[in-house]
Amino acid sequence: MTDSTQLPIDRTSHDTLATTGLDYRLLDVTDADAARAWLLAETRGFHDGARSDALIEAQTRDMAGDRVIGVWDSSALDAGSPLATVRSWIMDLTVPGGAALPAWAISDVTVAPTYRRRGVARALLTAELRTARDAGISMAMLTVSEATIYSRYGFGPAAWQAHYAIDTRRAHWRGPTPAGRLQLVAPASLLGEAPAVFARARRVSPGEVDRRTDLWQRIVGVYPAKPQDDKRDDLYAVRYDDETGTLQGFAVYRFVHENAAFPNRLEVTDLVAATDDAYAALWRILVEMDLTDDITAPMRAVNEPLSWMVADRRAVQKTDERDHLWLRILDVPATLERRTYASPGEFVLTVEDDLGFIDGEYLLTVDADGRGTAHPLAESDTDPSSAAARLTLTAADLASLYLGGASAVDLAGSARLTEQTTDAAARLDATFRSAHPPRLSTWF
Repeated sequence: MTDSTQLPIDRTSHDTLATTGLDYRLLDVTDADAARAWLLAETRGFHDGARSDALIEAQTRDMAGDRVIGVWDSSALDAGSPLATVRSWIMDLTVPGGAALPAWAISDVTVAPTYRRRGVARALLTAELRTARDAGISMAMLTVSEATIYSRYGFGPAAWQAHYAIDTRRAHWRGPTPAGRLQLVAPASLLGEAPAVFARARRVSPGEVDRRTDLWQRIVGVYPAKPQDDKRDDLYAVRYDDETGTLQGFAVYRFVHENAAFPNRLEVTDLVAATDDAYAALWRILVEMDLTDDITAPMRAVNEPLSWMVADRRAVQKTDERDHLWLRILDVPATLERRTYASPGEFVLTVEDDLGFIDGEYLLTVDADGRGTAHPLAESDTDPSSAAARLTLTAADLASLYLGGASAVDLAGSARLTEQTTDAAARLDATFRSAHPPRLSTWF
């Protein structure tokens, strides 16, 4: 796999920013003082609170394998602190059919408010895309705090998440009773086995990505926390082992004691199930927890089966549903051929890309087994058949459709996608559909 830390600096963005007196360069993460300044600048960018020395030391260690970029202004009063930050690495993305697509993960994008409207963010993001493309990576991805920024760079929302509120006084379990065993455990005890469970679970969940070691440490409460948010001692965990004694799922949660009295609110911080039995068993113990009247569960799938497992479906309410994972395609054939499809079809896709990465016309042919082949029409002697469905769409909208979570019919109805042949959008939806709507259960 490509080592992103060894890739050269993007000269286009370097030279562009240099003309305005700004210095775009790689951070030397072995320089503790420089790394600390970078992390504090990233904290400022997200209006985050103070970080302890232990947290900064841990985050510095975790950056060691990442490509860390900053922009500096030598004329500033604090010239040692970057005015902009971005960090990236290569991480697997699950696509429909269960395959893993190596993708360029972009994170920690910040620009100081005193340097807005000077082209800094554009230089950062276009540099990331050029670097990924030149390294042979076919997809870039990020999670966003602001949803109005990234479409201009060809990113489209591709996986969604929902927050749930469960009224356990009304829910009353009506689901299955699995034969495996539930056990209360210390959250930290899951650290060794949990990644393997997640690896099995994510194969049926398009949009999920690798979970890095530091994220697992945060989930189970062994990673340093910000002083104002340190709730590590409040965590509980339960695991589910199947009849053979194999760990198949776990939940990490905490109780919130409001008004210093019972009942509590139970907050689910993570629930991973590699089997249907594990899913049912874990939710049952949470729904039936004593001294608890309600449960909150953030960053869940938009179609949780839980609502079908309780007596009153209205006791399980989505309180927030929003886009979470945004994708940016850098190589159309490579990405389209990586996933599998729900039905056969032939499509001519005319892609409009303002940045020029994937601008052009492509032929996608999907066989009866759901395998696709794709190529640019301009580079092939193969002509599409007269039965091919033809559509024109932007790079961002193709990215939104890629995991099967967005609807081409909806995009056509909102004039974002143009059908060149009758029912082309409906045919594309039938082929691109995923049995499991895409989701991403974490931030990065």
